[in-house]
Amino acid sequence: MTINKSLLFILVTGCCLLLGVSLPHQAFAQDPEFTQFYSNPLYLNPAFAGTANCPRIVMNYRNQWPGISSGPTFVTTSASFDQHVQKLHGGLGLLILNDKAGEATWTMGNYSGMYSFQMNLTRSFSLKAGFQATYVQRSIDQSKIIFGDQIDPRYGFIYPSGETIQNPSVSHFDFSSGVLIYSQKVYIGLAAHHLTQPTEKFISSGSTLPMKLTFHAGSIFYTEQPTKGNSGSYFSPNLLIQKQLSFTQINLGMYYAHGPLVGGVWLRYSPPAGGAQVKSMDAIFLLGIETGIFRIGYSYDFPMGGTGFKNSKGSHEVSFAIQLPCKPKKKKFRQIKCPSF
Repeated sequence: MTINKSLLFILVTGCCLLLGVSLPHQAFAQDPEFTQFYSNPLYLNPAFAGTANCPRIVMNYRNQWPGISSGPTFVTTSASFDQHVQKLHGGLGLLILNDKAGEATWTMGNYSGMYSFQMNLTRSFSLKAGFQATYVQRSIDQSKIIFGDQIDPRYGFIYPSGETIQNPSVSHFDFSSGVLIYSQKVYIGLAAHHLTQPTEKFISSGSTLPMKLTFHAGSIFYTEQPTKGNSGSYFSPNLLIQKQLSFTQINLGMYYAHGPLVGGVWLRYSPPAGGAQVKSMDAIFLLGIETGIFRIGYSYDFPMGGTGFKNSKGSHEVSFAIQLPCKPKKKKFRQIKCPSF
């Protein structure tokens, strides 16, 4: 099989798998998401570990729908470090993620370690495969939950609740994997998170954490070739498809970079899922700056209807990264060229 046929096979298989896969219908929520998915590469796909060659530190903050509550409702933060290690013939990565929902009623902490190895397929294309192990902690603050037996039809919330959560804090291990195929202008990736689909039991029955599948692809078209001291200019169309149980999300957009400035416009669409007739659509606007070893970006998700959160004030996201210098790697190491946001 030639490399062109391999790329076509991965592209078609990935799209079909994500759009047509059949999974059990028992999910109650989806994983936290980041609009700037390339600015959080280890969370997107463990195969990105070590792709920047030198040590890389990345931090991300997301505040989703701040207008629907007096306090922060859905806040997700993450921090990661990764580096290529020549003696291991691959990259190592560490990722810490914290997610809070319902004014910290529900919290989650993920602590991940990952390894990816690189193999050059041809003179132009390389492959990276990554593996990830995660320790997950989830907890519920029962004092912030209102149950039905606390409500009086006339006077409101006046009764103590007889309900109890048997396991207000649960923990388990989780495993993920991913693959990247890329050249200087094209990149295609497929990641599978929650391979073992662990069970989380806050109560006796519990629920299964469904597998999340991610397909992402893009290309870079230079209008001005980069030179020493000048990063050049380029357009970069990109596609992201994610599927977790019956929930599907499609992101389609374009980056444009000129010198240190990067801009992006995206459309994110989620069709009705789980028998519900509610769909979601957002317009996304992004602005970033890359200068020296630093990178910072801001994006805003503007709801375009169907979500039911007309007064949500959209979603805000900030990313920050430090790309530390290091000694040049051997020629067989190939750094992936894709947008940083």
